Amino acid sequence: MADGGTNRTGAAYIIRGMIKLPTTDRLGSPIGGRRSRLHGHASRFRQLCRGTDSWSALAGLVIGWAVAFADVFGVGSLGTRAVGADWPLSRGDAQSTGATAERLPANLEIRWEFSAEEPIDATPLIVDGRVYLADVNGMLYCLDLKSGQELWRLETGIGFASSPAVDRDLLVIGDLDGKVYAVDVASGQLRWEREVGGEIGSDAAFFEDNVLIASQDGNLYGLARADGSGLWKYETSDQIQCNPSLADDRTFLGGCDGNLHAVSVRDGTAAADPVPLGGPTGSTPAITGNRAILPIMDGAVVAIDWKSGRELWRYVDEERSQEYRTSPAVKDQVVVVTSQNRHVDALDLETGKRKWRYTLRRRADASPVISADDVWIASTDGRLTRLSLADGSEKWQFEIRGQFTSSPGIAQGRLVIADSRGIVRCFASPEDN
Repeated sequence: MADGGTNRTGAAYIIRGMIKLPTTDRLGSPIGGRRSRLHGHASRFRQLCRGTDSWSALAGLVIGWAVAFADVFGVGSLGTRAVGADWPLSRGDAQSTGATAERLPANLEIRWEFSAEEPIDATPLIVDGRVYLADVNGMLYCLDLKSGQELWRLETGIGFASSPAVDRDLLVIGDLDGKVYAVDVASGQLRWEREVGGEIGSDAAFFEDNVLIASQDGNLYGLARADGSGLWKYETSDQIQCNPSLADDRTFLGGCDGNLHAVSVRDGTAAADPVPLGGPTGSTPAITGNRAILPIMDGAVVAIDWKSGRELWRYVDEERSQEYRTSPAVKDQVVVVTSQNRHVDALDLETGKRKWRYTLRRRADASPVISADDVWIASTDGRLTRLSLADGSEKWQFEIRGQFTSSPGIAQGRLVIADSRGIVRCFASPEDN
């Protein structure tokens, strides 16, 4: 799972006494040719260090290996993800785990508030000290994370039912009329726009120089990052309401057609036969290792081995039928889901057995988020609740007048969340100035 520190498959390090090259990537796949790219980077930086003093040489080698790892294991291979300091996608990372290793302080207080023009149903993104937001009437905002000061805004005129997605210098979002916007993150200037068929209610994803975006016309579109030109289209038989989740060179989609689709992100062809789920879903699959986890609307949470297409387990509440309309969060062998019946359930990743349950006063329309050993639930009664990932015990709660309808973004020691009245709040430690 790519949750900014959860899945560390193959990450044991020593390079000639100091660092060891990993043999598998963060998802457990063989690195293969990427090892040669690391050696190529190393060779170039050794040449730069020749003829310098020992301290300069050491600094050059450290920088060189940092660049090498960023190139080989970073954005270019699996798209944007939450690495340490950032929350660049609504579900945190390219695998849509809804989780991060970021540990928030025990004591939190409101650091700043910002009032948007209209309600916000989208998750705030946190990237490089900035916060990116979209309201329901089509306004994009960029705020300073430390102060909440507005840095820029862009009016599109059509409403957004999805969150922005940020990759390096580009923000991408789709609107209710089926138009995709690409915006420069520094200036807020429009880079390009492109129309696709049908309302867009899900977030974009990135793979190398491709932008992936699903539409309620039942298609997943591959667009060129540079200019938005169409590269390919993958068709399903019904609406797609979930975000594309990435693993290796595949993206995964849960559809209203009741299938889990695996698509090659390079050419848009089917990477495997669709896997029947037993019912429609609008939830975004969370990918961890070889598992794809997603709930279906008809009351089950399903774990699929995406490499073989085999169902690993299926959780169904034997006491009361559940209805799932949010996406799961996965970390530390635990899957967290919320139902329309006000339940927050933690399931064992290996077996699907329930570990604990917490009951809300009103339902959560926002998906759960995990940070370190905490679970964050934003519910429609205006409560933001912090639970223990280990046992579901309540650790902290904050209440507003209004509703929370989107999940928080968590990064850089801060939690940012928006409400149904368009008020954005940033929580931080009282000592964080």
